[in-house]
Amino acid sequence: MRLHEIIYEADTKEGKLFDVVLLIAIIASILLVMLESVDSFDEKHHKALYVGEWIITILFSIEYILRIISIKKPSKYIFSFYGIIDLLSTIPIYLSFIFVGSQGLVALRALRLLRIFRILKLARYIGASNKLMLALKASRAKIAVFLFFVLIVCIILGTVMYMVEGAENGFTNIPKSIYWAIVTLTTVGFGDIAPQTPLGQLIASVIMILGYSIIAIPTGIVSSEMTKTTSKEDHNTQSCPNCLKENHKEKAVFCYNCGSILNP
Repeated sequence: MRLHEIIYEADTKEGKLFDVVLLIAIIASILLVMLESVDSFDEKHHKALYVGEWIITILFSIEYILRIISIKKPSKYIFSFYGIIDLLSTIPIYLSFIFVGSQGLVALRALRLLRIFRILKLARYIGASNKLMLALKASRAKIAVFLFFVLIVCIILGTVMYMVEGAENGFTNIPKSIYWAIVTLTTVGFGDIAPQTPLGQLIASVIMILGYSIIAIPTGIVSSEMTKTTSKEDHNTQSCPNCLKENHKEKAVFCYNCGSILNP
C-alpha cells in the first residue's frame, strides 16, 4: 500500500519526489534520442549516450516492475494505456540483443525510435491532461457527428468538383477530388491540384471560407465540456490500488468504480 501511494499518487513528499525524478528521467531520455539522431554529435559522444541510455532504461525497468507489484490486479496496469507506453519506452534496448547481424540493422534502427514513446509518459504529470481527457470523452459523440458531417460535405463537394473541372484539370476521379476537398476544407492547401474554371474557383473559395468556420466547432464543443469539468468538485491524486481508477473526490474513502478502500 505504501509503495502504491508513492508510485501512483502525489499526496506525499515521497510521491512528489518519485514523480520529479521520473519526470527528469523522461525529459533526459527524450533529449538522448534526439541527440543520438544527430550523426556528428553521436560520433563524438556515442559511448556517453549509450551509457546514459542504459541508466535510463534500467530506471524505467525498475519503475515498470514496481508499478506491477504494487497493485492487486497487475493486468489492469499492463494492458492500460500508460502500461503499454511504459513497456514501449523500455523494451527497445533489450530487443536490440535479439536483432543481431547485418540483416537486423534496419529493424534495430526502427526499434531505437520506439523510445520516443517516452514523451507520452509526460501526460501523467500535466495537471490539465486529465480534465482534457474527460472533456474529450464527454464530447466524443458530438465530435463523431461533426466529423461524419464534414466527411459527407467533402464527398459532395469532391463529386461536384469532379463534374465541374474534369480530368483535364487534374480531377481525374472522384476519390482524388474528395482528397482535394479535404485538403482545401482543412485549409492545408498542398497545391498539387487546383481548379482552373471560374465556377471551380468559386466553389473552392466557398470551401476555404467554410473551412475556417468549421475549425471553431470542435474547439467550442471541447471547451464547453472542459468548463463543466472544471466547475465540478475538486479531485485528488488518489489512485485505486485495485482497479487503478483515478479522479476520486477530495475526501473519498472508497473507490467509486470497484468499492475498494483507498490509501489513507
